[in-house]
Amino acid sequence: MPAATENVIRVEAERIDVVLDLVGELIIAKSMMQELLAEMNRSFGNSPLRAKTADVLTFQSQILNKLQRSVMKIRMVPVEQMFRRLPRVVRDTAKQLGREVNIVIEGENTDLDKSILDALAEPMMHLLRNAVDHGIEPPLERAAAGKPPEGTIRLNAYHQGNQVVIEIGDDGHGIDIPRVIKTAVSKGIVTPEQAARLSDADALDLIFHAGFSTSSEVTEISGRGIGMDVAKAVMDRLKGTIGVRSVPGEGTTFRLKVPLTLAIIKALLFRVSERLYAVPLGNVLEILRSRESEIHFIDGQEVLQIREEVVPLIRLSRLHEAAEHKLKLFIIVVSLGDRKVGLVVDRLIGEQELVIKALDESLVTSELVSGASILGDGRVVLILSISDVVEKLGRGFSYSSIQTEPQGTRP
Repeated sequence: MPAATENVIRVEAERIDVVLDLVGELIIAKSMMQELLAEMNRSFGNSPLRAKTADVLTFQSQILNKLQRSVMKIRMVPVEQMFRRLPRVVRDTAKQLGREVNIVIEGENTDLDKSILDALAEPMMHLLRNAVDHGIEPPLERAAAGKPPEGTIRLNAYHQGNQVVIEIGDDGHGIDIPRVIKTAVSKGIVTPEQAARLSDADALDLIFHAGFSTSSEVTEISGRGIGMDVAKAVMDRLKGTIGVRSVPGEGTTFRLKVPLTLAIIKALLFRVSERLYAVPLGNVLEILRSRESEIHFIDGQEVLQIREEVVPLIRLSRLHEAAEHKLKLFIIVVSLGDRKVGLVVDRLIGEQELVIKALDESLVTSELVSGASILGDGRVVLILSISDVVEKLGRGFSYSSIQTEPQGTRP
């Protein structure tokens, strides 16, 4: 009987990364061709040569898109590779704390870039230990509250556009928001005046602040070398977001959103003070035109009413010294966890696929920039970290003097 043919080939991840880098260079070359075609349109009008060039470029783009998707699929692995290690973390933690916990896993076949999956492993373990330690109550306490003695932690993953969403939820007692606010005030994270104006969502976001902890003592479970602030830092590095929702007595859910890949992203390009920036398209909810007369102040914060919702605004012109107010504005409404924020920009450029390029830290002196890319005409576009922009520019910090552009480059 003939031996079964082996149809699986093991390939080092570095080799796949090389191929993906080359695909990225081809995408830049495609942008260069599109720039050239636009120049031909201006110079030759409806020339037959221009039409033939356009047909060749269209065909090349179709093949390149298929090549890119094929390479990306090679890098994708099911989140089950990480999820299968997590039930043991829950069982061991529950045993140490004397809790009864059942873990329910869904969406384990959801695919994600392996490099992102590897980076998520440690934050996921911390969130699960935290759910058992601070979320699920002891059996007697649950019984007194009319709950089953065994708590439940739900782990779910699913695709949402060009992102993957991972949810970690528990049916515990929820987060004590007054205690969170009290701790934040005692640690000097917010002033009592600021604390009085915090919404529940803003108060919950305080748990991601560096050095924040409501634990009165550090235990083996709570002190594992990674906190909520480090988990948020990992998400920022992955160009993702982390949000939390909690209902007293019913439980807490953490929602992590990460892009399918870090190598190539779809982005929205715009200008601020004649400089070129971009934000990941997956974070953009909508784009609006507005006027200065429609912007109002609430507690010193600029806001814009969008239909039935009041959305806080951040003027990206504060990134530069030459900040000026214009009568007509473009507002890019972006999502940050479960919150919405409006970024005020000068001019929209449009959507484009960007190849992420690593830049030397000495060239970009702002922590608000998470990456950069090169356009077909050689211009450099800086990709903003939405979470850092909201944290720094959304809380009254002055960044008018920082430089956010590679030295010697003015797109």
